[in-house]
Amino acid sequence: MRHGMRIRRFMATGVMLCALVGIGGCETNPYTGRSQLLMTSVEEENQMGAQAYSQVKSDPKMKPSQDPREIEPVKRIAARIIEAAKRSKYGEMAQQFQWEVTVIKDDKTLNAFALPGGKIAVYTGIFSVAKTEAGLAAVMGHEVVHALARHGAERMSQGQLTNAALQVAGTAAGASGSGGLMSQAAIAALGAGAQVGILLPFSRKHESEADYIGILLAADAGYDPRESIHLWERMAQHSGGGAQAEFLSTHPGHETRIEQLKKWMPEAMAIYQTKQPVPAANLPAVGGS
Repeated sequence: MRHGMRIRRFMATGVMLCALVGIGGCETNPYTGRSQLLMTSVEEENQMGAQAYSQVKSDPKMKPSQDPREIEPVKRIAARIIEAAKRSKYGEMAQQFQWEVTVIKDDKTLNAFALPGGKIAVYTGIFSVAKTEAGLAAVMGHEVVHALARHGAERMSQGQLTNAALQVAGTAAGASGSGGLMSQAAIAALGAGAQVGILLPFSRKHESEADYIGILLAADAGYDPRESIHLWERMAQHSGGGAQAEFLSTHPGHETRIEQLKKWMPEAMAIYQTKQPVPAANLPAVGGS
């Protein structure tokens, strides 16, 4: 417990140092007010995002969809979500992104992602759970928020500080010899404690933040945000109860996610009711679910 407290103190000190000496940036999420430690620039993140996206597209195992029935709804949803992002509190960043959308023909992969710089990919397997364009809008809104909120860069910064803290602890243990305060076993345990006690909850916080802001973007784009609840109900059914324990997962449990969405729904509905609703069109059927 004392070792975990030391890491937290070290990281808190790191946040203050980055603000004072410019090692990185301390920013505030404009929707949640949460303080963010960022040790990379937006330009660096966008470059990494473009490189990663290029690698995905050049992978010989990755086959882009050629079916207009799959491509057109994704492009249509992306266009609406992007326009909503440009009207959002992330508007300045969204305007600077070089947006690109790829539909990957993989009916067995339930996934989508958005990289820094606005590089979006949607696997056709997600259609089987999203079901409707509103369901996919919830997914894509969530992923776009990860990029706009710089969650990936924040996790990198968090990991760098945690590693630095562990190195300091390891150096102290080595210098103290056999009578030191921390054994090698204690150092190893401290590393596990950092993962479970700091980094995983940190990632879960990102997921919840993306869920929250994502449904606001989807609502502003004209998609019924209530479909996000049905999406996660279907996702829970698909997982068949085999999900990892929440405290050991980078994502909130399905039940937690659904309850949070219900709590945020009045705010999202207030936005949705001011928009022209997008028809709740079904996505094309795919195999491999």
